[in-house]
This record gives sequence, structure tokens and C-alpha cells, in this order.
Amino acid sequence: MVVDISGLGSILSNLGSILVAGFILLLVLSSAVKVIPEYRRIVLFRLGRLVGSRGPGIVFILPFLDRAVTVDLRILTLDVPVQEVITKDNVAIKVNAVVYFRVLEPSKSVVEVENYIVATSQLAQTTLRSVVGSVELDEVLSSREKINQELQKIIDERTDPWGIKVSAVEVKELELPEGMKRAMARQAESERERRAKIIAAEGELQAAEKLSEAARKMESSPVTLQLRYLQTIREISGERNTTTFFPIPVDLIQPFMEKLSGKEAKS
Repeated sequence: MVVDISGLGSILSNLGSILVAGFILLLVLSSAVKVIPEYRRIVLFRLGRLVGSRGPGIVFILPFLDRAVTVDLRILTLDVPVQEVITKDNVAIKVNAVVYFRVLEPSKSVVEVENYIVATSQLAQTTLRSVVGSVELDEVLSSREKINQELQKIIDERTDPWGIKVSAVEVKELELPEGMKRAMARQAESERERRAKIIAAEGELQAAEKLSEAARKMESSPVTLQLRYLQTIREISGERNTTTFFPIPVDLIQPFMEKLSGKEAKS
């Protein structure tokens, strides 16, 4: 029995070619099909020209002709480094912030700016120095929410052409010089002392008003004055007090007082 070896070799060669072609086709198909999750988009360029954004789901691209750039649509947190700022009243402070933003238009975020994360970071730093430097220290300390809104508004307006939406900007930490901290502590202490003195003065005024009102009532009713006199004696007398008090009726000495006043009038 004679076997044609040359025919078998041809068959194996053709089978190998088919396998190689199938493997190449499989690679091409795998690179042509992409599965995009809900929170991402791809920006597609075909021969250098913008085609648009694609996703989510299954997206087909042309190998060797299309270039895909992936963009994340989730909210990103950007930490603004510490910035040394001189306020409007010439006080040097250190301040940092955090920026929350997201991509709304993937095509613009790729075409209009080289790296939107770096660009947003640099813009946030310059805006933070500009806004904090235009207000006084007291306003930075007391109007933190107002400054946050101003930062968010400015950064959002400047990043809008890039297809980016800034949702919030929060100033995190504010570092003051040690001398300024001591001065503010002395100021707060002086303010507390001032309020304490005002409260004490208001208490004295109210007490004086009540005493004047009580004196007018006692003047109109002598019996009230006598009862108050007896009550005072009772309060002074204690269980172990060695002093004895004898109340003298005012009516008893009234004639002597009238006679004395008459002699003074004659003289």
C-alpha cells in the first residue's frame, strides 16, 4: 500500500493557513468589538477626524482606522494643594480646597483640552489664590460658604467649554500664622470681657429700677416699710447671734422729731 505523502503535506499546510487566518480574524474581531460600561464613553477618531462618542454597551470600531479614547463620566475628586495667599488686609495664610467635577460632553473634554484633569487642577489653584486674595481675613473665616460658591461659579464657567461641570468646591483647611492666632485669641477674650461688663451693667440698671419702684410703694404705704424693717431684723438675727435687737416704733419718736424740726425752723 502506497501513501501519497505529498498530498497529506499539502492538506496540513492548508489547514495551518486556515488556522492562522482564523486566529488573525479572531484578533481583528476582538479588537473591533468593545464593551463599554454605563459610567464610561469612548471618543472615536477615524483617520484623525472626530466621529463622536459611543457607548454604553457593545461598540464596533474599524481596526487600523479608528482610534478610541476612553472617558470616565463619574464624579471626580480633585485635591487642590496648599496655596499661600495674602488676603486683602495683608495677612499671609495657607489654604487648600477640594473640587468635585464630572465630564458632561466627552468629545469636548478630549478635543478642546489636552488633559482636562490637569487643566482643571491648575485652574482651581489660580482661582483659589485669586478669590481668597480679594477678601479680608475676617470674611474668609466667617463667610466660608460664600467663598465656596464664588469658587464653584468661576471654575464652572471656565471649564464649561471643555464639557466639564463643576458641582462643588469646598475650602478644607485654613492655616494662620502663630502671631495672628494669638492676636485673635486676645481679641476674643476682650470681646467676652466687654459682653460680661455690659451684662453686669444691665443687671445693675434693672436692680436700680426695681429698688426705685419698691421705694415708691413703701413711701405710699408706711406699714410696708415697718414690715420690711421687722423682716430685716429677723434676717440679721441668727441662732447663735449674741446681738439683741429692740425694734422701736416710729410713732414713738415722731413727736420728738417734729419738736426738733420746729425749733430749727424758729431759729
